[in-house]
Amino acid sequence: MIAILMGGNSAERQISLDSGEAVFRSLKNQGIDCFKFDWFEDNLPTLWTQKFDQAFIALHGRGGEDGFIQQQLQQRNIAYTGAGVTASKKCINKAVSKDIWAANNLPICPAVLAEKGEPLAEIKFDLPWAVKPILEGSSIGISKVENASELPAALDLAWKYDSQALVEKWIEGDEYTVSILNGKALPVIKIVVDKGFYDYHAKYHSDKTQYLHPCGLPAAGEKQLQNIALKAFNLTGAKTWGRVDFILDEQQAPYLIEINTVPGLTSHSLVPMAATAAGMSFDELILAILNG
Repeated sequence: MIAILMGGNSAERQISLDSGEAVFRSLKNQGIDCFKFDWFEDNLPTLWTQKFDQAFIALHGRGGEDGFIQQQLQQRNIAYTGAGVTASKKCINKAVSKDIWAANNLPICPAVLAEKGEPLAEIKFDLPWAVKPILEGSSIGISKVENASELPAALDLAWKYDSQALVEKWIEGDEYTVSILNGKALPVIKIVVDKGFYDYHAKYHSDKTQYLHPCGLPAAGEKQLQNIALKAFNLTGAKTWGRVDFILDEQQAPYLIEINTVPGLTSHSLVPMAATAAGMSFDELILAILNG
């Protein structure tokens, strides 16, 4: 019996519910015994009263991607999908993952860590800047700062989600993403937004966001991104599946943005699109994650 863990208490709760519903339908279609569990507020203890052999984690953001639910399952000797406890903690923390990548000479943009209530280190890179909470996904809490006077408000917004934020150099360019599945990089997808950047609205609500596969890069450029993504993924200790996001600047130089260990599985989501581009059905993708 498979328990599909969905919902949760993070800012990405609604997306998680949509992902979990899609996983449930897929497993049911394939004749696999499963049930949905909507983790909401403090009802988690009721999960442990139910009998199941494995958990399919469709929880996005904190609680689902930070090692918490993984640790709860591990303590009970219950198998689960995706990254383990330690890798999840590394990947959800944008500052930690960037440090790992920097130590291994992978391409990242310059950044300064801003801690609430502490003096901010000197920012030695040019405007504009991206300000983001270090533990949120789906572009929640991100601001573009084009004038230094806008920085305090941007930090205040980011600090609503975390006590730490990153101030990064804003890289002007195109966004790309590489999905990882069982040790292989799937076809690269280019993301084209109608305006602004790939924020929450563009990800989940806009019908004008375009996802291009083939991505338009020459074969060598696509291979380069896939190789960097695989290395970035493996260095964190992540396993089975995930997604690594990039920006390519105007000279086509790549910069790693972040890594997602439980990416979305909705109709707008990128991993299912990449699987389709690789010739896999949604049902095959879900089975590959489950058996990974």
